[in-house]
Amino acid sequence: MSFNLLSIIIPIYNEEKIVAESLPLIFDLNLPKEIIIVNDGSTDQTLEILMALNKKYNYTLLNQVTNQGKGAAIKRGLEDIKGDYFIICDADLEYDPNDIIKLWETAKNYVAANDTEEVAFYGSRFLNKHPKNFHTLVNWFLTYLTNLLFNGNLSDMETCFKLIPKKALEKINLKSKRFELEPEITAQLLKNNYKIKEIAINYNKRGYKEGKKIKARDGLIAIKTLIREKFC
Repeated sequence: MSFNLLSIIIPIYNEEKIVAESLPLIFDLNLPKEIIIVNDGSTDQTLEILMALNKKYNYTLLNQVTNQGKGAAIKRGLEDIKGDYFIICDADLEYDPNDIIKLWETAKNYVAANDTEEVAFYGSRFLNKHPKNFHTLVNWFLTYLTNLLFNGNLSDMETCFKLIPKKALEKINLKSKRFELEPEITAQLLKNNYKIKEIAINYNKRGYKEGKKIKARDGLIAIKTLIREKFC
């Protein structure tokens, strides 16, 4: 498996307060990359800021006129990727962009040593940490359910940082439009006999006042998604 290019997909919705600060950290990552930003129908000044940044930085900007959901934005970005691997990176700085390099280097070394392509690499927020809050409890349950249904061994199924071979897209069929894309893609990888290796990453949780968008009902939708993937 070649490691010539990494596709970084950044779905964005109403992040005018942070994109000018957060995106350059991704643009400046020292690795072979293409960046695809999908503006998912933002109603604030996000699109205008992205257009201004595009004059300085080299990236592909895709604009969805109406908000369709994170999953829909990611699927739109996947249509245009050229990289050997792809990863999703939010623009809110909950995740440290430098951990993308850590995942990329780990993947290169693992694939070279094991001569395999059917492996994905997840950045786990909880591999070495065990914070206790409502979102962590929900994530623990969803991860447990994923492991139970699909014979996995994960500590953080809901992580945004999933480094996945582009070739895997030949076997998985993503339908989700919102946050349930996370369990959907994990379930389909495991059903297609992909191994998932986890690497500990940094995480800086933000709250709803800072713009966090996932809701409690998304946890219920994730459960339904996992059950659908197992039995349908």
